[in-house]
Amino acid sequence: MPRHEATWPPQLGELAAAVAAGETPIFHPNTGQEFSTGIEIQLHAAAAAGLDVPRYCQLCGRRMVVQVRPDGWLAHCSRHGDLDSALLDS
Repeated sequence: MPRHEATWPPQLGELAAAVAAGETPIFHPNTGQEFSTGIEIQLHAAAAAGLDVPRYCQLCGRRMVVQVRPDGWLAHCSRHGDLDSALLDS
């Protein structure tokens, strides 16, 4: 089985590039609700405090696969790529 080799510096996917550029999200990262609907977004306490990781892609609203690590988290959207918490720390 071929070994997956990491590239450095990591290549930014569409999601990471949008977050790094500070683009306005289309979908809420904790609920997946579209912002343009005008519906009030209800967040649980951890998300409201900014302590929860994004669970939904801000570009398409799809549920992401999230891995929480001791040093941060990694979220993966099947359409728009990975978002690493290290990107937000800088």
